[in-house]
Amino acid sequence: MPSKSMTAEPPAAAPVIHTGGILTKKARERLAKLGWGIVSIGLFALIWEALWYFEMVNPLLLPPPHLFLQDIPGTLKFFDRSNRIGHIASGGGVIALLTTMGWTTFRVFTGLALGFICGVGLGAALYYFRMLRNVLMPTILLLAPISPVAWLPVAIFVFGIGDVPAIFLVFITVFFAIVLSTGAQISSVPINYIHVARIMGATQRQTFWRVILPAILPSLFMTLRLNLFGAWMVVLIAEAVGVGTGLGQITSMARATFNAKLVFFTMGIVGALGFLTDWGLRQVQRKMLWWVAPAKGGF
Repeated sequence: MPSKSMTAEPPAAAPVIHTGGILTKKARERLAKLGWGIVSIGLFALIWEALWYFEMVNPLLLPPPHLFLQDIPGTLKFFDRSNRIGHIASGGGVIALLTTMGWTTFRVFTGLALGFICGVGLGAALYYFRMLRNVLMPTILLLAPISPVAWLPVAIFVFGIGDVPAIFLVFITVFFAIVLSTGAQISSVPINYIHVARIMGATQRQTFWRVILPAILPSLFMTLRLNLFGAWMVVLIAEAVGVGTGLGQITSMARATFNAKLVFFTMGIVGALGFLTDWGLRQVQRKMLWWVAPAKGGF
């Protein structure tokens, strides 16, 4: 009779990976975020409606959501440049609204992209080239505190009326912040990363593209996100003055005609677009910076 030590043991069972549980967990997290978002917005709207119901706010100045959302076709006619007065064709107002939203979003994203790329490039150049830093840094520190809105007359004088002034204001909003943040982030890269790259024979260019840039991109994306909301603020001002089209022009027209319903409707559109663009930027960040773990709290 074979001994216990000689008895062949059955092979260990392979571990079973339940992918369905992981997907279910992600789905629950997404549904929880969506649910809390609905609760948050619903609570805000409920408080607003309660203030109106108890006559604590003037509906002519602060119309609650049910008032500025009850006549959507009548509100959409203001977005149709070909027929601002009277009845508009079915679907025409929706197309005009989407076109207006598209142009404003295009100006925001174009300005952000140009500001981010140019800011990272100049910030890195200032860090690595001392002569350039000595010449340009005092001027950058002089111009950085100036409000982007103050650049609007300059943009109109230089570029004229059109899309460029609005794009330029968004560009200025993010450019100086990215320039200063890039230099600071490069300085904070752990020196061990650079030593390891040099030991492995990496050139200075390879060290920058494969070590330093991946290390600073998470912080630069956070700086870009923080300036995204400022970009939405300045683009509305630029559209009202230097462009003559877009959501900013609609808001300016509503203010001039004391149309509070149109003002709050447009504000709601801007808020939704700002939320969606921030969400889109977070998705881009998640795809590009795949090696970075998601931040706690989902921010």
